[in-house]
Amino acid sequence: MKTILKLEEAAMFAAGWLIAAQGGLAWWWFWLLLLAPDIGMVGYLIGPKAGAFLYNLFHHKAVAVVITMAGWWFAMPLLFFAGGLLFAHSSMDRVFGYGLKYATGFKDTHLGRIG
Repeated sequence: MKTILKLEEAAMFAAGWLIAAQGGLAWWWFWLLLLAPDIGMVGYLIGPKAGAFLYNLFHHKAVAVVITMAGWWFAMPLLFFAGGLLFAHSSMDRVFGYGLKYATGFKDTHLGRIG
């Protein structure tokens, strides 16, 4: 079952990549910014509760979909790109076993404990 879920997330990564490609930026911007959503980890400097909140905000697929739809609705290609990038990044993280975080600590995720 784990393999099929990873394949599903990999397909969603590809979908996010295709969405971001429609944002009108050069192709290399996607690869350059792919790890940018991990800036959400800075919340852990404040504490595990703030860290989990900020990390999850940058890694929640519903947030990515809302940003993508807002970019489409308001004809803002950069916002559309950002939504696709967030979606792809979140899927990539899940392929590698990094899920949404619990307030108990960075290693506690909805996919199980990391490590």
